[in-house]
Amino acid sequence: MLTRIVFLALAGAAGTLARYGLGGLVHRFDGAAFPWGTLAANVVGCMLFGAVWALSAERGILSPQVRTVCLIGFLGAFTTFSSYVFETAQMAAGKQWLLAAGNFGLENGLGFLALVAGIWLGRIL
Repeated sequence: MLTRIVFLALAGAAGTLARYGLGGLVHRFDGAAFPWGTLAANVVGCMLFGAVWALSAERGILSPQVRTVCLIGFLGAFTTFSSYVFETAQMAAGKQWLLAAGNFGLENGLGFLALVAGIWLGRIL
């Protein structure tokens, strides 16, 4: 049990750093007018979730233990759904309805498509 907790913590730390790096990279190119870094983390996270799930649950390539560490540890820290909801609410509170609706649509639509793409990738790898 202690080993699992250590692996989860390490994966969580790696996910946090990966999300921070991706967000910084995206903002360096685009600025911060729209939360593109959060969008990128959520879309990439959804795709990775789909691939890990397919490789583990459907193909048996990854063990349930590795699946847990990847999905709960790394991706739990990497994806930023709560940030997405907060940022969308802030846009709505500031009466930036078009930006809020665009963020909502992009996060959910691209996230769903990325999950399906990840499952597909996990099935063909």
